[in-house]
Amino acid sequence: MIRSWRLRQTKSVILIGKKQKKQDKIFIMFTGSLHITILNGTLIHILVLGIFSFLIAMALTPLYTTAAYRWQWWKRPRTEAWNGEAATVYTELHAEKHKRNIPTMAGLIFIISIAIVTLVANLHRSQTWLPLAGMAASGFIGLIDDVINIRGTNGIAGMRAKTKFLLYSLVGLAGGWWFYAKLGVTHVYIPGIHEIYIGVFVILLFWLVVIATANAVNITDGLDGLAGGLLTTSFMIYVIICAVEGDYALAALCMTIVGALLSYTWFNIFPARFFMGDIGAFALGTALGIIAMQTNTIYVLPIIGVVYLIETGSVIINRLSRKLRHGKRVFLSSPLHHHFEAIGWPEAKVTMRFWILGQIAGALGLIVFLVGKY
Repeated sequence: MIRSWRLRQTKSVILIGKKQKKQDKIFIMFTGSLHITILNGTLIHILVLGIFSFLIAMALTPLYTTAAYRWQWWKRPRTEAWNGEAATVYTELHAEKHKRNIPTMAGLIFIISIAIVTLVANLHRSQTWLPLAGMAASGFIGLIDDVINIRGTNGIAGMRAKTKFLLYSLVGLAGGWWFYAKLGVTHVYIPGIHEIYIGVFVILLFWLVVIATANAVNITDGLDGLAGGLLTTSFMIYVIICAVEGDYALAALCMTIVGALLSYTWFNIFPARFFMGDIGAFALGTALGIIAMQTNTIYVLPIIGVVYLIETGSVIINRLSRKLRHGKRVFLSSPLHHHFEAIGWPEAKVTMRFWILGQIAGALGLIVFLVGKY
């Protein structure tokens, strides 16, 4: 049995005013249409993978928490800001939270559950190999970073920034090479211009998108439930985009990620039981960037991920302001979520309002995708 949905887009709109019984009636004519046909079995497969991912992640959580508390995988808060100065505002805001021991590296839970579901039921060379491999590689680097955070003694509490950038760059360039050489992608889509041939430079574009997205997601992961909720929205939007594009295996992977993230967020909402750590943030940020490249929708990624963009921008603005204005800051603390905490917003309020912004941005990004491509 086949289900068929018909979407109508406004390519051109004609408004006709007609007066009848002292009332104005507006008739809107839509031109241009998008037809989506998907088999019942395909749709059920996509949804079932998300459910199984959720259930596997829930089943793995007690195993993780047992190991985390036994071996004391406590998140160690940073004592230095990105510029080397003391992170005084951050320390004051989160001193009470870090009085209790909160384990990190919970990204292990959803990476394992996503990998199990995908390897068993959704392995597709042209659609799921690359994002799964990129997620696993970035997760491994993040795991090393988290171990250093747990066992190290330096104030930054983790791997050196230059080392991380080099390692993640290797992941991005390797993925870009596969994207170009094995999948044969040489064009990028720009609305209004359509396909632009960039040839081998697609590798550099791939690297830039993946590195930027992974770092932006990692920067955003700073409050209980914040990154989990935002990423759930982002990947849910990409479930729809992939389905519209006919990339059903990729849609199923996105739904698998959504299912695992819902399980994680169940425990990560305020007050958090554990944190995803760099293993989770960098893995999912990498996967999100790769999926945007695979669907040729990098033009909507900054819209769908506008909260990540703003958070990263706030860090850059504060850093530049300190250098150019003799130590003066634009924001009390960065990323931006800490600024709102500093002016008195409770942590849960900041998180939920950022979730709302992420959901609105996701809907807007979906509209731009449909209008720009169809």
